[in-house]
Amino acid sequence: MQKVTILIAASLALAGCGTLPTNTSMYSVHQPVVERTNYTIDLASDGDGIAVADQKRLNEWFDVLDLRYGDRIAIDSGDGFGNEDTARDVRAAAAERGIMVTQGAPATPGIIAPGNIRVVVTRSQASVPSCPDNRTTHGQNFNAGNNSNYGCAINSNLAAMVADPEDLVRGRDNKRIDSNSGNAAVNAYKTKAGGK
Repeated sequence: MQKVTILIAASLALAGCGTLPTNTSMYSVHQPVVERTNYTIDLASDGDGIAVADQKRLNEWFDVLDLRYGDRIAIDSGDGFGNEDTARDVRAAAAERGIMVTQGAPATPGIIAPGNIRVVVTRSQASVPSCPDNRTTHGQNFNAGNNSNYGCAINSNLAAMVADPEDLVRGRDNKRIDSNSGNAAVNAYKTKAGGK
């Protein structure tokens, strides 16, 4: 009877090995993913900017999209040259909503008709699609691995709170004139600490 009990216990232990945690590092396998979506509208130019009817369409389109921080607006003229008058009208409509027009439009499908421009709004969204992951939430952990849901809470919160999801992709450039301002602060701290 003792042999049968030992064999049953060993077989149960081996059966559970397939679901043991495998991530033995302190890094989470669940990382935020940033998805970009491009919204486009083609507008007619009357030679002196955007046609009046299309200016109304543009403003209504911006209102429907509910432009917000992190959205990027670009103008594509199709020929690579662009009309300054039409660009001015788009910049004015975007400025009313607190958004600046960026240089360089992303590639979009379809051909822009001659005399038209295409306004592209790019919106990014961050999420952690692999969470929650409750495959290995049992208490037995024989290989010192993290459970499968490790990192889901903090990375999901980060993805939800970041103001501009593009910052998760490439960060933000330091646009200060003095690139040594951080060094000055550290040196002042060291000088003060050394003087004590």
